[in-house]
Amino acid sequence: MAHPDWNGRIALITGASSGIGAAAARRLAAEGLTVALAARRADRLSALAVDICAAGGRALPFPCDLGDPSSRAMLAERVQNQLGPVDVLFNNAGLGWYGYFEKMPWDTAADMLALNVNAVVHLTRLFLEPMRARGSGHIVNMGSLTGALPVQGAAIYGASKAFLESFTASVHRELAGTPVHISLIRAGAVRTDFFDTTSAQPGGQKLPGERGAVSVERVVNALWSLLQRPRRIVFVPWTVRFVPWAEMLAGWLMDRVGPALLKRG
Repeated sequence: MAHPDWNGRIALITGASSGIGAAAARRLAAEGLTVALAARRADRLSALAVDICAAGGRALPFPCDLGDPSSRAMLAERVQNQLGPVDVLFNNAGLGWYGYFEKMPWDTAADMLALNVNAVVHLTRLFLEPMRARGSGHIVNMGSLTGALPVQGAAIYGASKAFLESFTASVHRELAGTPVHISLIRAGAVRTDFFDTTSAQPGGQKLPGERGAVSVERVVNALWSLLQRPRRIVFVPWTVRFVPWAEMLAGWLMDRVGPALLKRG
């Protein structure tokens, strides 16, 4: 049943065509929100919107190249014109790659920075000001344990997530005492097609860690928990809260073991 406090509110979800984004869209729609679905794959967005509406929810697809600044600006305008003010922005879209940095094609690195960093900052900027003016709103950024633990093979990806950790914390402190919130989900490996898409990138290797991945439902539950009780960061699973300590106390061990793990991959 729809949650009465959220019925009729608007949520924009990026990377909504699959994985965490699609699951989040279904959950927020079930809680009563109208969900705007943004990603490149228009066919998947349309199919998801049909499924959500058939289940009694409200969803509209907004196909968009999130790596392009003009497309992001157009997305913000279209969503607000068609649906109204956005109450929740879930910056979920991201691109991964695993392997030796010197073998990473520059186009892949540039695309990753454009999506993992530029898109998040730009969309946050586009929606934060109207949220402040309106006096309500919540932005949630999708982070990763690699943002707090440098991992061989994920130099650009991990750095992009480290940026999100710092960016989110800084803006969170700027918003202290206001009714507008920004949060980060720091997640470990999640069971999605991210593993397949990462290894399919040019020059990439198979991403390790799939065996220990958590379900998308656990991430979606964390998202809903943040919306119910806003705070700066939530951890999925809870053990990733200790990741920074692992780097401080045992980074020297990873310096020795990490290269062997990458070679084996």
